[in-house]
Amino acid sequence: MITAQVEDWGPFIQEAQPLLPLHWEELALNKDKVPLDPQYDIYNARDDAGQVIVVTLRETGRLVGYFIGFIAPGLHYQTCLTLTMDIFWTHPDVRGGFSGVKLFRLVEKEAKRRGVHRMFYGSKFHKDASRLFEFLKMEPVETYYSKWIGE
Repeated sequence: MITAQVEDWGPFIQEAQPLLPLHWEELALNKDKVPLDPQYDIYNARDDAGQVIVVTLRETGRLVGYFIGFIAPGLHYQTCLTLTMDIFWTHPDVRGGFSGVKLFRLVEKEAKRRGVHRMFYGSKFHKDASRLFEFLKMEPVETYYSKWIGE
């Protein structure tokens, strides 16, 4: 049985580190130029400020998915507390059921508990999660483009 729960950043990231390379390998762009190298000091500072939300999926206690987001007033709308997704991932072994729905429903519940007004989630085109977000009644609002201009 897969369960979803809100967890603290510190213990979560220690446990999640072995999964991050799997996540990076599957979803990252420009892997030949941009190594996985999280800025943990920034995450820790945001967590200390109460701005990090972590929701996990576990199967019999084993970490099999996660959502990390940041909660803060919008830079253009300081009266609108906003949840902005950083990353989410589910292990390939648990995809296809409703584990993603379970994950994001708890994210929304926790965001409401924290007083969030608006949420923004993103989806990679090469691993499109749009069906999940549309199922959750999210509205598409923007498309990002990328171009590698480094050497």
